[in-house]
Amino acid sequence: MNNPRMKDYARLGCVLFWCLAAGVMAVTSVITRHNSGDDFAKGDTDRVVVDSTGTLRLAPRTRHVECGDLLKDVWSINCLLVDKRHALYLGTSPNGTVIRILNDQAVQVYPKQTADPTVGDGFTNQHVFALALDVADRLLIGVSGQKGKLVRLGAEAETVFEDDKVQYIYAIALDSENNIYLGTGPEGLIFRLDPFCQSAEIFYDAQDKNILSLAIYEDILYAGTDQRGLIYKLSLDGKAQSVLYDSEQTEITALLTDAKGNVYAAATSAQAAAQQIRAAAEAMAKLPGRPDSDSSDEPKEDGLTLNTANSDQSSEDSQKGTSRPTPSPPQPPSARTAGQIYKITPDGFVTTIFSEMAVFYAVLMPDDVLWVGTGNDGRLYTVNPATEEKSIVYEDKLSAQITALTQMNGHFYVGLSNPARLIRLERAYEQQGLFRSQLIDAGQPARWGKIQLEADVPAGCEIRAASRSGNVKDPNDPTFSPWSEDVPITGPTDLQSPIGRFLQYRLRLVSSAEDKTPVVREAAISHVVPNVAPQVTSVKVSRSSDKNKPGIFEITFAAQDDNRDALIYKIEFRQVGRSRWILLKDDLTQPRFEWDGRTVEDGRYEIRVTADDSKSNSPDTALSGSRISDPFVIDNAPPEIFDAQVRVEDKAVVLTLTVRDALTVVGKVAFTVNSNERWKSILPEDLICDTLEEVFTVRIEGLDSGPNVIAVSVADDVGNTRYKSFEVQVP
Repeated sequence: MNNPRMKDYARLGCVLFWCLAAGVMAVTSVITRHNSGDDFAKGDTDRVVVDSTGTLRLAPRTRHVECGDLLKDVWSINCLLVDKRHALYLGTSPNGTVIRILNDQAVQVYPKQTADPTVGDGFTNQHVFALALDVADRLLIGVSGQKGKLVRLGAEAETVFEDDKVQYIYAIALDSENNIYLGTGPEGLIFRLDPFCQSAEIFYDAQDKNILSLAIYEDILYAGTDQRGLIYKLSLDGKAQSVLYDSEQTEITALLTDAKGNVYAAATSAQAAAQQIRAAAEAMAKLPGRPDSDSSDEPKEDGLTLNTANSDQSSEDSQKGTSRPTPSPPQPPSARTAGQIYKITPDGFVTTIFSEMAVFYAVLMPDDVLWVGTGNDGRLYTVNPATEEKSIVYEDKLSAQITALTQMNGHFYVGLSNPARLIRLERAYEQQGLFRSQLIDAGQPARWGKIQLEADVPAGCEIRAASRSGNVKDPNDPTFSPWSEDVPITGPTDLQSPIGRFLQYRLRLVSSAEDKTPVVREAAISHVVPNVAPQVTSVKVSRSSDKNKPGIFEITFAAQDDNRDALIYKIEFRQVGRSRWILLKDDLTQPRFEWDGRTVEDGRYEIRVTADDSKSNSPDTALSGSRISDPFVIDNAPPEIFDAQVRVEDKAVVLTLTVRDALTVVGKVAFTVNSNERWKSILPEDLICDTLEEVFTVRIEGLDSGPNVIAVSVADDVGNTRYKSFEVQVP
């Protein structure tokens, strides 16, 4: 490079580079990452599924199943059942009706909508909690109310079981020989009927009030109770009876078994749920890593794969001001959580696989995946025990509880309560859905940078992003900026939101194919906070408590910097009333310093601590902040003795003296006679040392005749001591 002008340009370029670099050193760049189930569960979803592995995807397409006026007076859909014709039956409350849906036509099949006293004709306070099919595929209806009964629906409705001890039939189960078992209340009885609903007998009499759930595996009947939350294990031959598990919860609302004989139990507590919180984030917590299971990732199709830039994650966690505790291994359930799903192996080992602060109403297990319906947020979860993956697959915005679940023709049917509705979850994905994040707090007004996604976007799919910002911790506040325009995400994308402390981003997942969905694994949002002055938040000065350090003062302080810049400190002092500060120590990196107070004259002083971020900034951008201590006293001089008088009265000596200190309260005063090592303390005439000047009078009896020496020590409250002796002649 021989051209002088080119050399000048090069030098100018270097100068500009370093100036620009120095100018941005004070700016703190932070990347906030949302990449776990509990991160995403803290946001809001609309037709989007959140799972515990930290992914967002389109939800199954939902359709409201129309039942005409048949649900008009229904509060709750308690149970769902599918028969061999693919007819769907709904058991309801409070009028004890059963509705059948076949070929998209809904009709009430029980009770008949005519006056028929044998079936109740829809009188109130009747409930259908359980449905089943007998050996001939006839519908069995468990009717609960003032008097419980089992109704078999053939050509006509026929009551096939009644008992004076039964008001409620909560569960119906059939064994391999088609014998029928009824879980009843309020006497805690389990009845067994033959396949033709005859020969009714009490199979088991529990001490509990109600048998809420039943499940059969091979030759074992499992029964779940209320109040004590017990699971009974009963052999079908009646020879073995035991308690499989004693839950901490009050009710076992559902029982299921898998092909290996594992028992899955839904334990819940309405009392705990009365204090319900929105705890989906806790429910979606995930243990680090993943189990080594037979499941594998699906092969990627043609489309777009997005990746976020790597960064120091530990640094980001500290910048966010949050830490994520490592979850504990699964434990048996505790009473503090309203709902628990736990797995009990054939040898009796219990593991909690899902917890939520909600009541569990319905559980289904197709294809080794648990579906759990809860209240009072109308939320439907899936839980895969093998992979530990958990998802929120549906959340109803209108009904409070999901109380019934079943599967038919590859679709899932969801029975809801308060109000009663029937929803179908189809195999196809929704065409689009929204995810709105929780607020991201920068701590200070920040300039928001780019959003990056770790995601798979199949062909025919798209992810769009928008954002908004504000300075109030409430996204509904009118001062929040409007949502920016939705922008397709094909790589790092600028967030078009103004400077603000808080930001909320929105992802719109779009698919033109029923069998494809975008999958978001991570969202990374960057922001920068301009340099702000550090703050010294406290300054304390105190005399050292170490007796080996007389006159030493300990100066301690605390400081913070929102940019997390490295700080250096300067300590100055001055006497109160003076204006000029005197440097005591600079270039200090630790928040404490020891000062020898004997190096200055006695008086009242102040300390000023200044923190500056020049170590992380250029001279033009460095900032500082200071704080002044409360006034404190340096006093190295002992008190003075004035107006000392010694007089002899008979053989007693009376000593009177005034003790005065310039700065510190008079402290301990003592005397001794003739160098005796035992000093005796005396109190002032007003009996308390609380001022700078005190008068003391002491009468000394029993002195020997002749000369005596009385020694006095006077000290202030910080220990500065003066000694004085008086010689007196005793007659």
